[in-house]
Amino acid sequence: MIWPFRRGPNQSALGPRGEKLACKFLKRLGFKVLAENYRCPAGEADLIALDPSTRKELGAETIVFVEVKTRRSDRYADPESAVDSRKREHLRKVAKYYLATRKAEDFCTRFDIVSVVLSQGEQPRIKHIPGAF
Repeated sequence: MIWPFRRGPNQSALGPRGEKLACKFLKRLGFKVLAENYRCPAGEADLIALDPSTRKELGAETIVFVEVKTRRSDRYADPESAVDSRKREHLRKVAKYYLATRKAEDFCTRFDIVSVVLSQGEQPRIKHIPGAF
């Protein structure tokens, strides 16, 4: 018999908590958050942000589509390892929809991952991976 997966009492809050921490982290890096939990017919993106730091180097600001992965531990695998090819393709489709519905031709685009580890009794560990895919 296969037992169904059941979330613990605090587990359902893990993802949203990690996304909030990731949002604050990116803002501290100078990003402007354009959308949180963006939903469209193509799916959902955790965060969409504007990275102004690329203006000097690339001649344009960059719209960044961010996948946030939060875990209680990275003992067996880093949270970012959960962003598989299916998830990457999903986020590309969301990005395509987002860009098609806005005047975004003057912007570069990028896909980042922010991994968050929230181990009990420890400070959150946040890792930003720009251009992850």
